[in-house]
Amino acid sequence: MPFPSQLAFTGYSLATIFCWGTGDFLGGYAAKRANAVVLTAGAHACGLVLMTMLALLDGGPFPERTLALWAVAGGLSGGGALAIFYRALASGKMGMTAPISAVLAAAISVAFGMFTEGLPHLIQLIGFCLAAVGIVLISQSESGAGRPQGFWLAVLAGFGFAGFFICMKQTGASSALWSAALSRTASLVLVGAIVLVTGSARNIQRNALLLGGLAGCLDVTGTALYVRASQSGRLDAAVVLSSLYPAVTVLLARLLLKERFTRWKTVGMVTAILAVPMIALQ
Repeated sequence: MPFPSQLAFTGYSLATIFCWGTGDFLGGYAAKRANAVVLTAGAHACGLVLMTMLALLDGGPFPERTLALWAVAGGLSGGGALAIFYRALASGKMGMTAPISAVLAAAISVAFGMFTEGLPHLIQLIGFCLAAVGIVLISQSESGAGRPQGFWLAVLAGFGFAGFFICMKQTGASSALWSAALSRTASLVLVGAIVLVTGSARNIQRNALLLGGLAGCLDVTGTALYVRASQSGRLDAAVVLSSLYPAVTVLLARLLLKERFTRWKTVGMVTAILAVPMIALQ
């Protein structure tokens, strides 16, 4: 692969890590102070407005029907997963629950990518293994005993995120901004329906609403960046590299919430960093 394309793939993936990791931290923090489903609906609404404006300003062509339907399917899968994920973050410690969803979503997506695109080269495979080890170490609980609170919610969210990764890859070379906007439209409709059916709409603190809106903007921006990364390289490489976003969530939880940062988490962070250039080689 030409160097400029390789550089673009790495840049898009690293930007995705920052956006998703920061968005998850803000969303999880806000979900501790508000209903997670209502918060997710607000976050999706803000993200949809942002991405639609960017798509219109960009002037890219609207995706054809089949590709648009893949984006909608990705939004339905990812939207439901995000609502569950915010609930998992609110019920447990962010530094432990976030990586669980990431590693499961990555494992499922990598298996799909290898089945459809063939095996990557050896260096990338080693990078995948290092990334998986890094994410697992980052997710270790402080005591080393038992599952973190919100474990099963995080597992369920992981399956939903895997569906999102795979569906968004199927949007092909269509506009990443329109694909992200369509995805967010579908997820907003789904989460909005959940709010109406469950009657969970209620007053929400202004600070939580603002944080949720910012989280939604970061999340949908990460979605557009992930689509560009998957268009620039293999599905498995894009997913594994983007799935290192919990490192950002963990760092922010340590710096701002003073969550404990163990020796194993440090080793996991270093391992994840070492995996980045290996995975980025196309």
